[in-house]
Amino acid sequence: MEGFWTVMRDNFGELFMRGLIVTLPLTVASFSLGLVIAMFTAMVQFANVDYLKQAARFYIWIIRGTPLLVQLYVLFYLLPSIGILLPPGPTAVLALSLNEGAYCAETIRASLEAVPAGQIEAGYCVGMSYGQIMRRVVVPQAMRTAFPPLGNSLISMLKDTSLVANITVVEMMMVAKKAMSVNFKTLAMYIDVAIIYLLFSTALSMLQRFGEKKLNQRGVKRA
Repeated sequence: MEGFWTVMRDNFGELFMRGLIVTLPLTVASFSLGLVIAMFTAMVQFANVDYLKQAARFYIWIIRGTPLLVQLYVLFYLLPSIGILLPPGPTAVLALSLNEGAYCAETIRASLEAVPAGQIEAGYCVGMSYGQIMRRVVVPQAMRTAFPPLGNSLISMLKDTSLVANITVVEMMMVAKKAMSVNFKTLAMYIDVAIIYLLFSTALSMLQRFGEKKLNQRGVKRA
């Protein structure tokens, strides 16, 4: 048992640093790009742009109907076969962003549709353009509604980054697996990884609650 705790202690620092320099930046980059994709996908559906709406629904159908791990493998092997050579890191960001974009798009679309239609009509009555109504009336209210589920999606994606080790990205899981091949303490290494993910998820949960509080306070002041 002493060797078990020694392995956990000796490897925790290296795994934690790998999480800081790879897992967290990978999460932030992927989620940021995913939000851009999600916003565009949700907006074309909300605006009923015919062909773009159909394309958006097809994209969401494909992504939500297939596992993230399969999507990672498809991009990892597909891109080189068509002449696009990307390192594993950017490939992982692309796959995670496309996956997250599909799920967040549905969250944002539902939040946009939850804004009362009367407010849009009122915007037109005071002379606002469609773009002004979206920017000043609809999107601010929709994002307050969407913020909690989007925060949950961010935390979920943080844990999904563990899958990118399968396409040779050297993040926490990859480092842990390499250490296991040397010390053979599989349980100790997995517990280390679980603790670090729990710490990161807890920090993001605290940020989420802080953001929700700020948004609620801003909504009360405007009311």
